[in-house]
Amino acid sequence: MTQCDDVVIDKDGLDALITILARRGRTVIGPTVRDGAITLAEISGGTDLPYGWGVDLEAGRYRLVPREDGAAFAHSAGPQSWKTFLHPPRVREWSADRTADGTVVVTPDDTPVPAYAFLGVRPCDLRAIAVQDRVLSGGRYSDSAYRRRRDRVFLVAVECTEPGATCFCVSMESGPAVGQGYDLALTEVLDADGHRFLVRAASGEGAAVLAELPGRAADPATRSAARERVAEAADRMGRTMPLVDLRTLMRETLDAERWDDVTARCLTCGNCTMVCPTCFCTTVEDVTDLTGDHAERWRHWESCFDRDFTHLSTGPVRDSARSRYRQWATHKLGTWHDQFDSSGCVGCGRCIVWCPTGIDITEEAHALHREREQGRGREVG
Repeated sequence: MTQCDDVVIDKDGLDALITILARRGRTVIGPTVRDGAITLAEISGGTDLPYGWGVDLEAGRYRLVPREDGAAFAHSAGPQSWKTFLHPPRVREWSADRTADGTVVVTPDDTPVPAYAFLGVRPCDLRAIAVQDRVLSGGRYSDSAYRRRRDRVFLVAVECTEPGATCFCVSMESGPAVGQGYDLALTEVLDADGHRFLVRAASGEGAAVLAELPGRAADPATRSAARERVAEAADRMGRTMPLVDLRTLMRETLDAERWDDVTARCLTCGNCTMVCPTCFCTTVEDVTDLTGDHAERWRHWESCFDRDFTHLSTGPVRDSARSRYRQWATHKLGTWHDQFDSSGCVGCGRCIVWCPTGIDITEEAHALHREREQGRGREVG
């Protein structure tokens, strides 16, 4: 067996993978059950993984549900994404101190960057990481703090075999099979031949880790079973986008009546932007101590649903809920292409699940498409 051969590991092998990554100096982050949800947190062994737990999802609803098969990764996206670690919610950018002679010394933040290993990255989230790579480090104005974190991450992707009711990655061409950009990829298989994981490498470090795993050469039956389960998942998506050019749809429906309907339900709370794995907007906050001799600048997440997000001297540019929701949706599905040559949506469904009023971006896209088609029908008639 060469370093590049696929291997099959069992649950002990998955535990060994975590140990190997930790031994290589990496902080392993993976899914675990905490506070009534499957969240992303530091894990120290396979027992921390959510074996035997799945999720029941719908618009505005998330519930943990027990599974009889003991699967580790048979759950869809939770409330967090890997953005939490690569593009943290709050980061200090610099501090400033006034010395005894009145000189102000500014010190850029040099907090050490952890070497992470992300275990259990879904294909949609793998695409989201690629999208944020393009946004935050692929253009003229690169975010050096993001790049430092990103360069030190080892990615263990997991192919999706159990889509949730709000998943639509097939519509966005981001799953359920993994794409590019991972170090190792796992496919979980449970059948009469046992509970096992097909593992393959796509990088030099991935191949080195793979060679250390206590596994066996992949057999044709396991490879076939893995392919079948991923293919079956593609046919069981809970949601779809309309089969049209979404970029054109957004551009041609800016004055649609549907925007009034959806924003009558929208609380402009910004939950959708907070849970979205690609939203990247931030603002800065300057703080000082009581003496005025020490100050800090902190960057934190911001949302385009905030009324003051576009505040100018004359007031907010987008003052109404309608204008703010329309801006978010048209940017995510349409004008993101103009800026970054891709969609800003990866079909993970988090914005649907974590909307307190159950607004569904796929439902809105279908409604806009129907309204556009009805308008064209009236023009023809």
